[in-house]
Order: sequence, then C-alpha cells, then structure tokens
Amino acid sequence: MKTLKLDISKAGVEITPRMEERTREALSLLYSKQGAGNDFLGWVTLPSSIAPQELSRIGAEAKKLRECADVIICIGIGGSYLGAKAVAEAMGDSFAALRPRKEPVVVFAGQNLSEEYTYELLDAVKDHSIAAIVISKSGTTTEPAVAFRIVKAEIERRYGKAGAAERIVAITDRARGALKTLADNEGYATFVIPDDVGGRFSVLTPVGLLPLAAAGVDIEALVRGAEEMERATGEQVAFAENPAAVYATVRNALYEAGKKIEILGSYEPKLQYINEWWKQLYGESEGKDGKGLFPASVTLTADLHSMGQYIQEGERTMFETIVSVTAPKHEVRIESDA
Repeated sequence: MKTLKLDISKAGVEITPRMEERTREALSLLYSKQGAGNDFLGWVTLPSSIAPQELSRIGAEAKKLRECADVIICIGIGGSYLGAKAVAEAMGDSFAALRPRKEPVVVFAGQNLSEEYTYELLDAVKDHSIAAIVISKSGTTTEPAVAFRIVKAEIERRYGKAGAAERIVAITDRARGALKTLADNEGYATFVIPDDVGGRFSVLTPVGLLPLAAAGVDIEALVRGAEEMERATGEQVAFAENPAAVYATVRNALYEAGKKIEILGSYEPKLQYINEWWKQLYGESEGKDGKGLFPASVTLTADLHSMGQYIQEGERTMFETIVSVTAPKHEVRIESDA
C-alpha cells in the first residue's frame, strides 16, 4: 500500500512467531467463514463484489435526487448514519455553510429523538426543496421510524403522494419488513441492504454510497480505494506487509498486557466523525462476553488541552493510535518575522 503506512515502533511490542501464527489463524478463520458470526462476514470481500451496474444505478438515483431537491434528508441510525457522515465530513468543506451554495446539501435525521433537533431541521428546510433517503432493514427501529414519519408527512404535504414517491428512496431488506412493504405500496425506489453485511460495515453498500453520491462524493473512486485496501489486507498477503494483520497483533498484545482502552487520535478536525464511526466499529464488534478493548477518541490538538492531561499522566490502562495525514490537500505557511 503506497497510501498507508503503519508505524508500530513506539508501541513497545515485539511481535513473536507465536503472535504472528495466532493472527494468521484468526485471518484464516475470517476468510473461511467458519467461526462465530460467520453469517455477517460479507464485508470482508465487499469492495470487490460491488457490481458496476449497482454503482451506476446508485449514481443515477443520486442524480435524480440532486436535481429535484436543495436538501436531501438522510434518515438512519448507527451504521446507517455514521459511515456516510464520517466520509462526507472527511471529504467536505469545514466552512461550507459560509460559502455560496452550488450543490445540494445532505443532512441527517433519525439518529436521535431530540425534539429540538427535529424542529430546527424542519424549520431550516422550510424554504428549500427537499427529498429523503430512509435507511432501515426492518423499518421499525424507533429513531429512524419516528423521523421518517415526520419527514414523509412534510414531503407529502408539499408535493402530494405521487410527488413524494419521486422524492423518497428506501434502503431496506430485500423481501420483508415494514419499510419494504411501505416502499412497495407507495412506489418508492428501493435498494437492498445485503443480508450478510451488518449495519456498522455497510458504508460500501447503498446504505452509505447513495447518501455520499447525493452529497457529490465520487463513489467509484471510493470503491476503488476500498478494493485496493481489500487486496492489501487479504489472507495471502505476507504478514509483515499486511497493515491490518500487524495492527491486530499489536492491539491484542497490548490488551493482554493490561491496556484495556484504545484511544484513536488525529490532528485533523475533519476526521472527527471517522473517530465516531471507528468507535462504533470496534465497540459494537468487540464488546462481547465481558471482553474487548474500550474504544475512545480525541481530536488534537484541541483535546490535548483537556483529555491530554489524563492521557499523559493518568492511569496506565490505555494506548493511543494516531492517524496522521501526511499529504493534506492544502498547505498554509507561517511567514517568518525575521
């Protein structure tokens, strides 16, 4: 991988042949799909399994939404929210709200039950044309169901039932569930959440790709990058050259040595929601059977002046993983006073 470098030199871990062997065994179990939870391992080879025609259909639907609405409301919670939000924030403009708007805006709902948030959302879009993407496998998860009922009513009030059918897209189960039934009855365009991909891993399914395409993200380039990472972390890649295998080995060694908390830190505020998504990926995956590293995060250098004190001088139960962007898109120089 030319675009990713993993540096474990400061971890204080010396990888032994036995540690490498254990990681190889775990990786083999993952690819053989013989272990516990094997019915949700579609994410392992997901990037390379995305059909070009699926990307084309997602792109066409996103174009349709972008042409009919100034604001596209994406409704979902957990993996149906965090993955797309993380990528959109990382690739977006931190100060887009201050600039003349050229592109439709994607906003999120259904990730909370706040009356203030919902009221302010409806108030903010009252002078804008709107459309919605609703994401739920069952259609009965409380937060998205409540938000969708409110947003659906607003769209129908403005554009009527027929108009709403052109402005609402549902991403749901292939064959069953309340949202699938409603979408079929109302004539909404639909996309499928794969049965073998859990919500927190679903950003490279229509769950994440449709909102991101609607936000103007090049989803074909995103998938190509994911395919590159899939190849770089595959079962046949030499251990020392596989960043995922080495990272997993070091994390396990530190956990077994009593480090029960992992802090993900970055010096780029635009990666804040990558941190949030990472916490879901690891917390929801590992926190089982009384085991697992506790994932926490900081955004530096802001948190250096708050959490930094504890990290540096608090209880020695944690380790840090720092994400550093070595080639940012823009450069700002400070001129010398001399």
